[in-house]
Amino acid sequence: MAKGHRSKIKRERNKLQRETRPSAKLSYARVSVQKACFVLDAIRGKDVETALGILAYNPRYASSLIKKLLESAIANAENNNGMNRENLYVAECYANKGPTMKRIQPRAQGRAYRIEKRMSHITVVLDEKK
Repeated sequence: MAKGHRSKIKRERNKLQRETRPSAKLSYARVSVQKACFVLDAIRGKDVETALGILAYNPRYASSLIKKLLESAIANAENNNGMNRENLYVAECYANKGPTMKRIQPRAQGRAYRIEKRMSHITVVLDEKK
């Protein structure tokens, strides 16, 4: 049997399992997962300067959101973890499904079509090159 209160045991276990890589997360982004993944696939594994260049000239709407998110992750790495900007690269980036807003579009002869406005949760994780 473990010693201590359950919350203390959980706190110690979580301290050991805590993610040390810098990251940034954008929740409830008004872009679908599929559209965000097109942009995320282009920057995955690249160093941050190359990724910022790709995002600056990508015409998709999601690229402007992901560019701000990447800049936030870089700032987290520099300020919180003391990492050097030149050594950073995009280790992981993914988009998870968020809630869907359901709207109604009137159609002919009194019918109504459903419009689904999808959201996503976008995460960017950086790491330092060895």
